[in-house]
Formats: sequence, C-alpha cells, structure tokens
Amino acid sequence: MELRIFTEPQQGASYDDLLRVARATEDAGFDAFFRSDHYLKMGDVSGLPGPTDAWITLAGLARETSRIRLGTLVTAGTFRHPAVLAISVAQVCQMSGGRVDFGFGSGWFADEHTAFGIPLHPVKELFDRFTEQLEIITGLWETPSDETFSYRGEHFELVDAPGLPKPAQTPRPPVIIGGGGKKRTPALAARFAQEFNVPFADSASAATQFERVAAACREIGRDPNEIVRSAAQVLCVGRDDAEVARRAAVIGREVEELKRNGLAGTPAELVDTIGRYREETGITRLYLQVLDLADLDHLELVASEVAPKLG
Repeated sequence: MELRIFTEPQQGASYDDLLRVARATEDAGFDAFFRSDHYLKMGDVSGLPGPTDAWITLAGLARETSRIRLGTLVTAGTFRHPAVLAISVAQVCQMSGGRVDFGFGSGWFADEHTAFGIPLHPVKELFDRFTEQLEIITGLWETPSDETFSYRGEHFELVDAPGLPKPAQTPRPPVIIGGGGKKRTPALAARFAQEFNVPFADSASAATQFERVAAACREIGRDPNEIVRSAAQVLCVGRDDAEVARRAAVIGREVEELKRNGLAGTPAELVDTIGRYREETGITRLYLQVLDLADLDHLELVASEVAPKLG
C-alpha cells in the first residue's frame, strides 16, 4: 500500500508551512506530497495568510525535495488555459526530475469561482471543456519535439503550437482523474488516466465507481489493470483515545464522525480499517488528508506505527 500525504492549503498555510510538511513527508518515507488546487477557504476558518498557487508551490517543492512525488488532487480545469497549464506542469516535471503526477478535474466550487470572477459553466459544458482540455494537454506533451500541435474544438483552438517544453517523464506525467460521476468521468479516465481516485467515499461506493471505470476501459479495449485504484480519506490517528480526541478537536471534527467517514483511531484501528477498505475496493494507493499542518508528529506516528504493518 502506497501512502501519500494530501494537504488543503486554502484553509490557511504559507509556502513555508507546506515546505515543512513536504520535507517531513519525505523524511518519514511516504510516497508523495499532494495539495489541493483552491483559492478560497472552506468552512469556518480564517484562511490566513491567504491562498497559495498549486503549481507555483509545487515548483518550489520540486527544487527542495529529492525523492517524493508531487501533485494535485486536483487541478481545476476552470483556472488555467490548457496550453498554459501544459507548459507549467511540464516545467515543474523537469524541475523535479520527473516526479510529478497530474491530478486534473473539471472544477466545481461555485463560491470560489464567484469570488474570483472565474466562469463556472453548466455541467455539460464544463465536461465538454474538460474533455477538450485533456485532449490538448496530453496532445501537447505527446507531440514529438520537432513537430507542432494543432487542435480545433468547440471551446479551444490551437494552431501550430510547439509541444514544448517536454515533461521529464515519457510520454507524459501520469494523469489522475477522480470523482463520483457515473458516465463521463469513468469514460474520460479510461481514455486518459493512469490512476483513478475516489475521494472521501465508503468502500461500497468506491468499489462501484472503480467497476464503472473498469467497464469503461473494457468498452474501448483497454486493460482495466493499467489504472491504479486510489482513495483519499481524512486522517486523525493518535497513540490513545485522548490523543485521537485532541487531534479531532483541532480540526473541528468529532471522533465518531471521523471513524465513520475517514481514518480515525489508534494505529491498530487504522491498520484494520485500511486493510478492510483495501480488501473491499482493490486500492493500492491511499491519500491521507492532513488538515493540521503544524502537527508533524501526526505524520511520524503513521510512518512508524501504521505504514510498516500495511504490507
């Protein structure tokens, strides 16, 4: 089981905060450091000192880490033109020596789009654009260096664009697609993804969604086993019940609710919960959503008392 650390910096974190967590992630032996791609806080938090940009953050971390993979869950398609995003991600991939995973989604947080004046289109158009964005980004990355890329869609048009710079990974960084959509999301994953992520879902719902992706793969003649199955869950682990309760209080959650809807409890409880979830869904990768970025001991506890027992 690969364990990855997943952060939500829009809730209140500076670049230096994220750097400390990323370095702790690497030192503790986790597989990767990921962050969300949001500019507006959610819920009753201050959000101070204000948002950080996902790909600027990852560019910095690419130069200040050496082993862990870096990525987003997930970059919003509404935030950046796909050709510009392809350049940014390729550059960060080069800066990291080929350690980038590209999590990509259509965009969804309406209040955020309203706050910053970013259009959020109706669902059908949103997914039409998302499809074109995936075609453009992967097309640019996969175009030979001595050729250009042209594209004409309903929403985007490129004419003789140089498919440069090239990512360090060949033919391109792994693409992560996720979510609970029943038709278009699995179909897009079958076409473009190397990983499918189900965020914050119970095992039955996750298993159903993974099967939708597998069916979409079979429809186009792709082996479903080519797509890594992953999940994301909120983390709240403690050496004893008192420490679990303390960590739950810091993030404004109740222990019993976290046990129902996330990964909460002692290390032994987490090993058991993760084992059952893996057996019921077939996941091989798990993103641990860490909400208190000041609590680096939280990461150390998982690394020392949970990860070695997962196999």
